[in-house]
Amino acid sequence: MTIELSGIELRGFHGVLERERQEGQRFLVDLELDLADTTAAETDRIEDAVDYRDVVATVVEVSDARAYHLLEALADALLARFPVTRVRVRVRKPDVELARTVDHAAVVVERRG
Repeated sequence: MTIELSGIELRGFHGVLERERQEGQRFLVDLELDLADTTAAETDRIEDAVDYRDVVATVVEVSDARAYHLLEALADALLARFPVTRVRVRVRKPDVELARTVDHAAVVVERRG
């Protein structure tokens, strides 16, 4: 069983450029969490489930805890927080400034437990 949360919007002070770290910018986080325990599907009880509210709160907490230079480090820090068999984190920077227009810059990190 996999939980997906897409487009968790954050305002963070992450980046290599000093301006990014001072002014902040938008980030979008997409998560896939493979659950080891599927009891909630049988019981239909939130107490047995991974609560989406807790997952989103954890994403915000990790982002707010410190400023990361690289998206890779932010994504890796998120991975360490979830007790699952597999986690895939994609951190997107939708307002990235490059020499050419791009939809977004992103880093995807996947870990298996």
